[in-house]
Amino acid sequence: MDAQRVNGERVTLRDVAKVAGVATSTVSRVLSNPGRISPRTSEAVLKAARDLGYDSARRREVLTAGQSRSVALLVPDIGNPFYFDIIHGMQEQLKAAGYIQVLVDTEESAEVEESTLESMMSTSQGVILAASRLSTNALKRAAERIPLVALNRNDGGAPAVLIDATIGIHQAFQHLVSLDHRRIAFISGPEKSLSSQWRWQAFVDAAREHGVEAIRLGPYAPKQTSGAAAADAMLTSRATACIAFNDLLAIGMLRRFRVRGVRVPADVSIIGFDDIFGADFCQPPLTTITAPIERAARVATSMLLNRLDPGSSDARKMVRLPTYLTVRESTGMVAAR
Repeated sequence: MDAQRVNGERVTLRDVAKVAGVATSTVSRVLSNPGRISPRTSEAVLKAARDLGYDSARRREVLTAGQSRSVALLVPDIGNPFYFDIIHGMQEQLKAAGYIQVLVDTEESAEVEESTLESMMSTSQGVILAASRLSTNALKRAAERIPLVALNRNDGGAPAVLIDATIGIHQAFQHLVSLDHRRIAFISGPEKSLSSQWRWQAFVDAAREHGVEAIRLGPYAPKQTSGAAAADAMLTSRATACIAFNDLLAIGMLRRFRVRGVRVPADVSIIGFDDIFGADFCQPPLTTITAPIERAARVATSMLLNRLDPGSSDARKMVRLPTYLTVRESTGMVAAR
């Protein structure tokens, strides 16, 4: 039998479990938690993994040798303040559990993310993927090979923590409609971002509920530097208000409007998303949809640690955390035209 292949397909945890005569969860625990399963069962699993050429057997040997007790956090842009609270929340929890955090910037690239994950297979016990850019199939393959939890992904069969934009976006529409806005734009994020797709769907639903016109602009990179193009597009669209994919885009738009002499909120209203550090320091302070970022990181870390603990009874596959609107000074009544 070829290493890493069963009937021409890549070997998975299920293949190892079938050969060893145990549950898939038992295989995962043996490969990620040396010494926590009975010697007889562990040996059966490890023999099956070796015979099948499953590469987590090599990972287990590395971890058993004490060369690593780490968990990897993969983020698409380490410079984005959104990830600061994720890094902090995860690191504190891992430290308390006796793990170290390995932080990797995947540069908004699915290819970099996939190659990084491949290298993590032999050096880390688990992975948390924040705003993953992987395809569904690539995420599924990774979840079969190493314990992982995804932040803001609910596909590929991986355990997930989702920041649910629905409530926050509906509150944002209630706020804007009360200020007499009737043509509202969504400044969309990266084309392959599931978060951007979900937020647009919630946007459309809220617009329909309130009887206002919804416009989609973009996609834009989730950076301040993309805000100028987004601001110009919004003025062309004649929307009087917008909800941006994230605060960085919104802050970039504020700067562009100031350069062009467009008054916020007298001429246009802007709402960001995430409530990152510094959103309230803008001129004007940014109205935004607040996301429970650090809480999401802590929940994701708990879910991963529970997967790494064979004695845990926590089998949560998905947790949704709500958002809410924080009103500041970047939204106001529609100017008379």
